[in-house]
Amino acid sequence: MSAQVSGAPSQNAKSEVVRRTANFHPSIWGDRFINNTSEDKDIHLRKVSEVEELKDEVRNKIFASTSHLSQQLGLIDALQRLGVAYHFEREIQKALEHMMLMISTFNDKNDVDDLYEVSLSFRLLRQEGFKVSCDVFNKFKDEDGQFKESLTNNVEAMLAFYEATHLRVHGEDILDEALEFTATHLKSTASLIGNPLAAQITRALKQPLHKGIPRLEARRYISIYEQDASHNKVLLKLSILDFNLVQSLHKEELRYITRWWKDLDFATKLPFARDRVVECYFWIVAVYFEPQYSLARKILTKVISMTSILDDIYDVYGTLEELEPFTEAIERWDISCIDQLPEYMQICYRALFDVFEAIENELAKKERSYRVSYAKDAMKRLVRAYFDEAKWFHQNYIPTMEEYMHVALKTSGYPMLTAISFLGMDDIVTKEAFDWIFSNPKIITASSVIGRLMDDMKSHKFEQERGHAASAVECYMKQHGVSEQVVHDEFSRQVTNAWKDINEECIRPTVVPMPLLMRVLNLARVIDVIYKEGDGYTHVGKEMKDNVASVLIDPIPL
Repeated sequence: MSAQVSGAPSQNAKSEVVRRTANFHPSIWGDRFINNTSEDKDIHLRKVSEVEELKDEVRNKIFASTSHLSQQLGLIDALQRLGVAYHFEREIQKALEHMMLMISTFNDKNDVDDLYEVSLSFRLLRQEGFKVSCDVFNKFKDEDGQFKESLTNNVEAMLAFYEATHLRVHGEDILDEALEFTATHLKSTASLIGNPLAAQITRALKQPLHKGIPRLEARRYISIYEQDASHNKVLLKLSILDFNLVQSLHKEELRYITRWWKDLDFATKLPFARDRVVECYFWIVAVYFEPQYSLARKILTKVISMTSILDDIYDVYGTLEELEPFTEAIERWDISCIDQLPEYMQICYRALFDVFEAIENELAKKERSYRVSYAKDAMKRLVRAYFDEAKWFHQNYIPTMEEYMHVALKTSGYPMLTAISFLGMDDIVTKEAFDWIFSNPKIITASSVIGRLMDDMKSHKFEQERGHAASAVECYMKQHGVSEQVVHDEFSRQVTNAWKDINEECIRPTVVPMPLLMRVLNLARVIDVIYKEGDGYTHVGKEMKDNVASVLIDPIPL
C-alpha cells in the first residue's frame, strides 16, 4: 500500500530518503456509504409522526401507570437499554429524584431476594450522578463478611449486581469484592446449557454495560427484549422505529463525510496513512448518537480523520527534518507557511486548514466562532506532543514512565477530541467549559490513561516491528526491569483506577454539566470496545466490521 522507499519530498533534497512503512490495509468499505440513497420523504415523515405518537403513549400511559418502585426501575432500565431514554430525560430525572428520597427504605429491608432491585436502583442512580452509598449491599453479606452463597441461586440478580459494580469509585472495597464474586459465579453459570440468560451473561462478562458503546448496546438489547415474553409492545416498536430513524440520519451524515473524504483523495495522495474515515465516524457516533448532535458529529469526525493522518505523518512517514517545520507551521496556523513544507505535508496542512475554516464559518452563524481558537490550541498541543515522541524515536531514547506519560496523555488525542467534541454542541458549552478542559481535569486525564494504556498494550508489538517510539510497555519494562506480563497486570490496574476516577467525577455536584462529562465518558467507552481484543481501528477485523454494520448499515426489521 505504501512505498518502502520514497524520494524525499523536500524541495532541495535530491537524495533518496528511506522511510518507515506500516503497510496499513486499505479501507474495507469502498464506496458503499457514498452510494447510500435517501429514504423517500413521505415514508420518512410518516415514521417521524409514528415515533411521536409512540413517545406520547409511553409518556402518558406507561410512565403514569408505573407507580411501584420495581416497575419504575424496570421501565427506566428498559428505556435506557433500548436507546430511547433521550426522549424522556425529564421524566426519568423526576422518577430518579423521587427514588433517591425513598432510598433509605432499602436499609430497612433485609429480604435477600431484593438484590436485583437494590443493584438496579444503585446502577441507575449512580449513572445519573446521584450520590448513593454502596453500604446498601452490606446486608447481602453473612456474619463472616462474605457474600451469602444463597445469592448465587438468583442469576438475574447476580447479573444486575455485576453490572452495578462497574459504577464503583475509590475506597468501595465491597464493590471490588462484589465484582470478583459475581464474575466468578456468572462464568460458571454461563456454561450451563439451556440457561436463557447464558448469552447475556457471556456478553456482560466480555463487555459490561457501563463500558459499552450506547448505540451498540441498544442494538443488541432490542433483540434480547424482543425475545422476552413479557416485553411491552409499545416500547419495542418505539425502540425499533427510533433506532432505524436515527440510523437513517447517520447514513446521511456518513454519505456527506465519505464524499468529503473521497474528494480529498488521501488514499492516492498520502498512501502511507490509514484510510479509516468510516471507523472514525463510528467512533464519533459512540461519543454522541442523538439527532441534535448532527453538526457536532460532522465536525468531530472530520477532525479525528485529519488527526489520524497527522498521527501517521509523525509516527510513520515524516523525517525529523520535515517534522520540525511542519510542527512550527501548525503552531503558527498561517497558510503562508505552506510553501516551506514538502508536498505531502502541504496536502495535509491545507486540508487541516480548510476543515477548521469551515468549522469557524459554520459556528459564526450562531455566534460561537470563539470556540475555534480553543480547538486550534488543543490541536497545537497535540502536534507538539507528537513531535516530542518523534524526537524520542529518532534519538533512540526510551523515556521514564513519568516523562512518557506526560507526553503520551496528550498523544492519546483525548484532550484534543474532548475540546473538539464541544464545538458543535449548544449553549450548555461556555468559555468556562473550554477553560476547564485546559486545566487538565481528572476525568480527561483518566480517559486519556485508558486510551493510552489500552492502545499501547494491544498495539505495541506491531508498532515495534515497524519501528516506532517506545510505548508505555517498553518504558515500564526498562525502568522497572520487569516482564511484559507484570507490565500488563500493572496497566490493567491503572485502567481500573482510571475508570473509578471517571465514575467519581460524574457524581454530583459536578464541575461542568453532565452532558459535557458524557462526551468524556463515551470517549473512554470507545477505547474499551475497540481495543479490547486488539487495535480494532488500525487492523479492522470481523468484530469492528460487524459493529459498523449493526449500527450504520443494517436496519432492525419491524
